[in-house]
Amino acid sequence: MNLFDLTGKTAVIIGGNSTLGGSMAVGLGGHGADVAVVGRNEEKSEAVVKQIEAVGGKAKAFKADTTSEADLRRVLAEVLEWTGRVDVLMNCPGKNSSTPFFELTMEEWDSIMEVNLKGVVLACQIFGKHMVESGNGGSIINISSVSSDPPLSKVFTYSASKAGVNSVTKFLAREFAPARVRVNAIIPGFFPAEQNRKILSPERVESIMKHTPMNRFGEASELQGAAVFLASERASGFVTGALIRVDGGFGAMTI
Repeated sequence: MNLFDLTGKTAVIIGGNSTLGGSMAVGLGGHGADVAVVGRNEEKSEAVVKQIEAVGGKAKAFKADTTSEADLRRVLAEVLEWTGRVDVLMNCPGKNSSTPFFELTMEEWDSIMEVNLKGVVLACQIFGKHMVESGNGGSIINISSVSSDPPLSKVFTYSASKAGVNSVTKFLAREFAPARVRVNAIIPGFFPAEQNRKILSPERVESIMKHTPMNRFGEASELQGAAVFLASERASGFVTGALIRVDGGFGAMTI
């Protein structure tokens, strides 16, 4: 018995065309899942589809604004038309900013919260309802951040949004458990990705390394194992409400 075989399962990756989301999508596809890559940028989504196909997986790109209820409902219908099922939902949207607190406008606050928190809640409502009602169980994997607790300096709104993701994860784990739909979160440490490069000054990098016992950034592929583990009912069937750190020891560091 292969604990990590996802053959016959369909995984919907919201933000699957991002650096980290794309890598995890490849991991799931490589272990047999049919992968729906959902994002606004079609070109990036198609590039991830090709990567999944290159490892022997099956994938399809779906265009959507991940904060739009209408778009997500349409994508659910299109995925069901494609494979007839949804077994895994992964939420990995990410919008960051280093605006100082007293300069933060409520427009910026709303835009970050809309992507990082509202988008997760919407996807869990729409895809989660289908999973709960299908009777097949399933796995929801939310992508949080080491900034969720305790909050990092300089990224106030991002930290607050990811703390919200942790709370949503635990709440829904309790609510969905009777339907055998597990809800967990991965807490990545520092992985150089598009959305955080602009705030990684040399001083910031030095500070991060001092706080990371493994003394390096993570590679996007190093998130694949946690994603496949949480997606597989055989491997993690009794795991729900968990926040799993993949952070090089960042969360264990004090002085």
